[in-house]
Amino acid sequence: KEYQAKYVQEHEVAKGNDKEKLQFFPADEKYKIISRVERIYESPWFTMETSGKVKKVHRVYAILHFTLNDTVCKLYVYQSQKLMAIKEYAESLFIPFTDLTCGEESYDNGRYIDLNIQDLESSSYIIDFNKAYNPYCAYISGVYNCPVPPAENNLVVAIRAGEKKYAASH
Repeated sequence: KEYQAKYVQEHEVAKGNDKEKLQFFPADEKYKIISRVERIYESPWFTMETSGKVKKVHRVYAILHFTLNDTVCKLYVYQSQKLMAIKEYAESLFIPFTDLTCGEESYDNGRYIDLNIQDLESSSYIIDFNKAYNPYCAYISGVYNCPVPPAENNLVVAIRAGEKKYAASH
């Protein structure tokens, strides 16, 4: 609840009354999952597709292995080449993903989870899907170049945690 309230308050795209249209699944401890960290060193840079014309260059930083609802899963963690050059974001990593709620309950093109390099220094990491949020493209189309989750991050389970589909009528 506290995280969601802060998220809504600090939202950079939804303004004023539009903030009331931000929706969330109920916070659920079941979606705080311990994962095994597989660190990937010196992976090649690649161009990640986005919702717009500007493509973004990333590399795989790590792979998180976990089990949810008896399903073995993995999520790739990415590092942005552009953000590495900006001091305040140099340690930033992110997980773009889709799951079985996409399109119906959550945003069609997936959601993101942010983390940083220090989070992955040990052999395990708690993925908190309650902090999954929509990319800016979920609120305003055609303005932002939001990374599209690569196919390897399409989960075959439903993640009923984090931000739901934006309630604004388009």
